[in-house]
Amino acid sequence: MSKPGLILIGAGGHARSCIDVIEQHGQYQIAGLVGLPEQRHTRQLGYIVIATDDGLDELVRSYPYALITIGQMQSSERRLRLYQQATQCGFQLPVIIAPTAHVSRHASIGAGSIVMHGAIVNAGARVGNNCIINSRALVEHDAKVEDHCHISTGTILNGDVTVGAGSFIGSGCIIKEGVSTGKGCIVGMGCTLRNNIADCYRFIGHDKI
Repeated sequence: MSKPGLILIGAGGHARSCIDVIEQHGQYQIAGLVGLPEQRHTRQLGYIVIATDDGLDELVRSYPYALITIGQMQSSERRLRLYQQATQCGFQLPVIIAPTAHVSRHASIGAGSIVMHGAIVNAGARVGNNCIINSRALVEHDAKVEDHCHISTGTILNGDVTVGAGSFIGSGCIIKEGVSTGKGCIVGMGCTLRNNIADCYRFIGHDKI
C-alpha cells in the first residue's frame, strides 16, 4: 500500500532536518517542497522544490497533507502565516515524531508539530499546533508549549513550565519549574530563566536583547 504524499512548505536548512525525521518516521512519502521563486526546481536531499506559496491551492488537490518546514528564530510570523494559508487551502497537517524521540502516551501534540531526534515530551505535557520540538529538547511533565513555538536543540523545560504562543526558546536554555513566558517571547541561547516574563519580552540573561 502506497504512503500518502506530504508537501513540505519551506525549502531551507530546517527542511533538511525535517526530511530526515519524516523519512525515518516512515508514514508519509515526501511529494515535493514549496519554496521561494528562486528555489524552484532545485533539490533538498533529493526532493524537488515544485512550487511557491501561490501554488498551494493547486497542490492540495493532489496531496492532502502538508507540513510547515521553515525555521523560526526572531519571529513566528512567517510560520504562522504559512500554517494559516495551508489550513485555509484544506491541507491536513500531521504530527511527525522521530522514532528516536519519546512522547509519553499521556502527553498531547498538536497538528503540524514535529518532535525531532532525541527529544522527550513527558507525561502530562501539552504541545500546541505548528510547533518545533527540536533535537534533544526536554519538555517535562505537565509543561505547556502553546501554538507556533520553537523549542530549540537541547532546551530543558522543567515541570509545569508554560511557553506562550509564538515564542522562541534558544538552544541549551533551562526554564525553572513553574515559570511562564508570555506570547511572542525570545529567550536567547544558553539562558537560565528563573522568573516569569511578559508578552514579547526578549531575554538573554540578566538583560533584555
